Order: sequence, then structure tokens, then C-alpha cells
Amino acid sequence: MEKEFACGLILGMIGGALIVANSYKARKLVKEGQEQVKNKVSELAKNKDKSENYDELD
Repeated sequence: MEKEFACGLILGMIGGALIVANSYKARKLVKEGQEQVKNKVSELAKNKDKSENYDELD
């Protein structure tokens, strides 16, 4: 059971990598997703810094 899962996982990763490598739209989608994640993380980090500053004032 574990062997089949591992083989399926590996084949899926290889298939996904081939699709992204050969498709402009897929590469663009991945890049946009990465940018969205980066922006969200930076927003959360800024909000955390602001909340820490408010805690210090109390």
C-alpha cells in the first residue's frame, strides 16, 4: 500500500513538473500563486509588527 502511494506521489510530481515546464499558462499561474503567498506573508508580518508595537505601549 505504501509503495503504491509513494509511486503515485512521484509520478504525480513528475507529471506536474512536466506540465509546468512545458506550459506558459501553468508557469504563469504558479508565479502568480507564489506572488500572492509572498504578499500575504508580508501583510501578516506587518500586522504582527504593528500589534507588537501596540502591546509595548500598554
